[in-house]
Amino acid sequence: MRMRVVCFLALFVVALAGLRSVGQNPTASPTDSTTPTATPNPPAPLPNPSMSGPLQTAVPHEVEGGKLAVTGILSGIGWTEGNHITGDDATHYDVSNAQLFVQKTSGWWQFYLQGGAYNLPAIGVPFLSTSDTVKNIYGPFPQGYLKLVKGNFNVEVGALPTLIGAEYTFSFQNMNVERGLLWNQENAVNRGIQLNWTHKKLTTSFSWNDGFYSNRYTWFIGSLTYAFNSANTLSFVAGGNAGAYAKSTLATPLYLNNSEMYNLIYTYSHGAWVIQPYFQYTNVPTNTNIGITQGAGTKGGAVLATYNFKRGFSLAVRPEYIKSTGSVSSGTINLLYGPGSGAFGFTVTPTYRKDAFFLRGDLAIVHATDMTAGLGFGTAGQSANQPRGVLEAGFMF
Repeated sequence: MRMRVVCFLALFVVALAGLRSVGQNPTASPTDSTTPTATPNPPAPLPNPSMSGPLQTAVPHEVEGGKLAVTGILSGIGWTEGNHITGDDATHYDVSNAQLFVQKTSGWWQFYLQGGAYNLPAIGVPFLSTSDTVKNIYGPFPQGYLKLVKGNFNVEVGALPTLIGAEYTFSFQNMNVERGLLWNQENAVNRGIQLNWTHKKLTTSFSWNDGFYSNRYTWFIGSLTYAFNSANTLSFVAGGNAGAYAKSTLATPLYLNNSEMYNLIYTYSHGAWVIQPYFQYTNVPTNTNIGITQGAGTKGGAVLATYNFKRGFSLAVRPEYIKSTGSVSSGTINLLYGPGSGAFGFTVTPTYRKDAFFLRGDLAIVHATDMTAGLGFGTAGQSANQPRGVLEAGFMF
C-alpha cells in the first residue's frame, strides 16, 4: 500500500505542474522593465491544515476554475534510539507523510478533505510503521468535514481535528517532528459536529464527538480563546466523556477514552519568535463496570518555542514534564510508566527550508521518574532514559 500511495502522489505532482498556482502569473518576465507593474502580495496560506511553523503549506493549486484548492506533502523519516523496548528495533525508516489536501474555502458551504499515508511519531512510545498506523488508527482519510458559514458563525461536521492540546496531529504541522509527552494523553481526531463563533477578540468553539475515535458520541469539548492583540492569545479548553465505554484499541485506549481533560494555553507570536507555554490536567475516574478499578490523573506542562533565523533556518525546543497520580499498592491504573510515575522530556529541532523542500531533525530525551520496574525503557523495562534521534525530509507542494 505504501508504494501505491507514493506512486500516486508522484504522478499527481507531475500533473499539478501544469496547473496555475494561486497568485502566479506565467506570462510575467522578471527582466522586463519597460512596463512597471505593482508587486503582487504573496497569496495567503490556506486555513487547513493548521500549521504552528516553521514549515508552511505550499502555494495552493487551483482546480475547477479556482473553486477548489489543492496542496500536499511527501516526506520520509529516519529514526534511531537507545533503550528500545522488547519487540521494537533501535532503528526505523518509513514514509512519514504522503498526503493530499483538497478544500473549498469560499461561499456559504465549504469543505476540507485530507487523504493518504501518515505516521504519528511521539517521544516516549515505540515506533509504529506507517502502514500499521493508517490501518489501525484513522484510515486513509484521517480528516475531512463539511463547513457551513454564516457571518462570524460556522458549523463543521465530519472527522475534525480535536480542540484539546497545543500540538497538532501530523508531524509537518508542528514545531517538532515528534509529538510530546502531554500529547500522548490527548485525543487527536474527533468524529462529530463542531460549532464556532467569533466576536471581536473572543473565539468560542463547542464540539460533540466520539472522543478517541470510539464511534460512541458521548464526548463534549469546549474552547474559549481571547486575543489580547495580534501577538498574544490565551485559550482555555475543557472536555470529557459524559458516558462510559469499554472499547480498547490502538485508536481508542480504554483509560484515555473515559477521561476528562483541561488545557490552559498561552501563545506569543511576533517577529521571529513563537512561544507557547501550556498546562494540562487529565482525570480518569474509577469505573469498575468497564475495567477501571482505581482511577488516576495527570498534571503536566510544556513550553513550545521556535525562533526563525534568516535563509530558511529555524530552531525549535520543547521542554516538558508530566506526573501521574496513584501507586502500585493501591491498584491504580497506569497512564505513564507505572502508577504514580512521571517523566521529563526535552526535544530540540533544527529546520531548514528551501522553496518546497524541507529538512529537519529531532534530538530528544525522555527521563522517567518513579517508574515501575518492567514498565520503563530497554528490553527489560528497567531503564529510566530513552534518547532518540529523528530525521525528516520532504516536499510541500
